[in-house]
Amino acid sequence: MNTLIIDNPFTDIYFNLAAEEFLLKNRPENILMLWQNTPSVVLGKHQRVETEINLTYVKDKQIRIARRYSGGGTVYHDLGNLNLTFIENTNVPDFEKYTRKTLEFLNSIGVQAQKDTRLGINIGHLKISGSAQCIYKTKCMYHCTLLYDTNLTALTASLAVSRISPAPKTGYSVASVKSPVTNISKYLQYPPDTEDFKNQVLAFFLNTMPQKQIYNLNPDEINRVEQLKNEKYATTQWIFGKDF
Repeated sequence: MNTLIIDNPFTDIYFNLAAEEFLLKNRPENILMLWQNTPSVVLGKHQRVETEINLTYVKDKQIRIARRYSGGGTVYHDLGNLNLTFIENTNVPDFEKYTRKTLEFLNSIGVQAQKDTRLGINIGHLKISGSAQCIYKTKCMYHCTLLYDTNLTALTASLAVSRISPAPKTGYSVASVKSPVTNISKYLQYPPDTEDFKNQVLAFFLNTMPQKQIYNLNPDEINRVEQLKNEKYATTQWIFGKDF
């Protein structure tokens, strides 16, 4: 089946999360989308804001809070971080395949990294990529971060929470597993800027994926993604609601 490769130019976290769900549910092709966001913290679907995020810090720094369609833990995004979303038609999901492909790219630029038991990617004991997954009918979605030149001070401060746990609520919550992190750029002798790094990722997958096609969202699709953003992803009910 043909694979659409989308170099997404939008940097609005709510739009980009809506684009993932829209593509998962509405496009028949396999998809790889590359995307970035302005500073944001992104919770997994079944997490609580107050137990994952330093609200005082993110409000002071005007960092957006968002919730994605998939599960997993909370992550920090900024323009020094690159996100990869793989969507595939399959009845037998193999989420490790996407981690392996990402490792192949890193190895191709001279970064010796390893996957961990949660399908994250590490250099030594330091994390450079976290991932999350979900299944929709006969399709699966795997997305991951690549910390390239991220503001690690802001990352750490955004995800630091009080040692005093808030009173429990109804429903359930999945806690993040905290890991020390680093940037990929530190391990390159001549690190390119983030845009050139993204172009390296794009070139790698264009050269290694069969039956691929560069694709851009058309105006109708952009309007439908904007509608999903406004009705769901940018709403306080979705982001801060009690039960998910």
